[in-house]
Amino acid sequence: MIRRAVLIGFILTVFPALVGAASALTLEEALVQAREKLPSYQAAKKKVESADALYGASLGSYLPSLDASAARDRHDGDRADYSATGYDVTLSYRLFDGKRGASRDIAGFNLETEREELRKSLMELDYRVKIAFYTALAGREILEQRKVQLEDAGKDHEVAEGRRSLGAARLSEVLQASVRLEQARYNVVQAEGNLRKALAELFSLIGRPEETAEKAEGRLEAGGAAPDLKALSEAVLRRPEIVQAEIALKKAESSRSLALGDFYPIVSANLSYSRSDAGTLSGSALEDRSAGVAASWNIFELGKFYRAKSARIEMAVSEENIRELKRQLLLDCRNGYEDYITAVRNETVAAEQLRQSEQNYEQAFGEYKVGKGDILSLVQAESLLAVAREQFISARMNAVLAKALLERVAGIGK
Repeated sequence: MIRRAVLIGFILTVFPALVGAASALTLEEALVQAREKLPSYQAAKKKVESADALYGASLGSYLPSLDASAARDRHDGDRADYSATGYDVTLSYRLFDGKRGASRDIAGFNLETEREELRKSLMELDYRVKIAFYTALAGREILEQRKVQLEDAGKDHEVAEGRRSLGAARLSEVLQASVRLEQARYNVVQAEGNLRKALAELFSLIGRPEETAEKAEGRLEAGGAAPDLKALSEAVLRRPEIVQAEIALKKAESSRSLALGDFYPIVSANLSYSRSDAGTLSGSALEDRSAGVAASWNIFELGKFYRAKSARIEMAVSEENIRELKRQLLLDCRNGYEDYITAVRNETVAAEQLRQSEQNYEQAFGEYKVGKGDILSLVQAESLLAVAREQFISARMNAVLAKALLERVAGIGK
């Protein structure tokens, strides 16, 4: 019996905790699930695969080409009718082409660009999940605080009703407390709706049904010391946008080489075998074998001069784009850093304001309870406390969101 009682106690104590832990969704789990199921990220991964296939296709110009053809004709002449069958096989290889090297380089740069686009998509995914996750956490805390506000408003209303029953309070005081109580109920309903919307956004990103029993688990804490601005600025210069701009410059250089390829000849070698059977030749067949080298060279074509000039200008444009992108991203990083520092300081101020609001409400409640205060002061103190509670939650949420934005701008995970 003792063992059975211990087992039952263990099940009743530990099992609910295990179930609660299993139904909790952490930020890390949300990030992993979003990477596995978010369609936009999966599309970015497939674009990398497509670019990789095109890069492999660019190798074809370095390998020989084999072509085969066959034809059968029916001739109806004045003197005789006959059928003709022909076969042709040609093996060709391009010995020299000034464009194929540049074409392969461009395909390689396109592949690198798509890889950086995938990295950028991953950063955007992480940021969106963090925003949705922290918004859900804040929504849950706001709901809990508004339930506390409802309890406080109900307590104020009970005290007002009790004082009125004793003849120590007027009906207007009870009505004032009733108005605040109904407002607190309205705020709870609104918070429940906001929380459901936040959870719907989060579960949509991670590909989970909205009716899941899971809830976000975490804390609204930015935490840690202030990040080093110099290190953040160095990290910004490794963002995918910067890397893509540098790749664009290399691509412009290859495009210039591609344009200059028009000024060089194309040399190719060919091996060919053909066979022709005609009914009028008494079943005999004609065979032909050939081998040769061919060269073609465009001596003059006006457009190629302007294409080369345009490619040279595009290189200068790419250089300017890199400088402008660096300037803008460094400015965004500095602004994000200042927003983060401000948000952390506001969190400290909001915590102090909450402490004073709690003290003010306790004082007002005690004075009204013993008949030394008025209902307006009590309702106002409770309203200010409610505002201070939500402001503290908002300040904490703003701090973690500012940190997430700074991580996104700097192109780092944490």
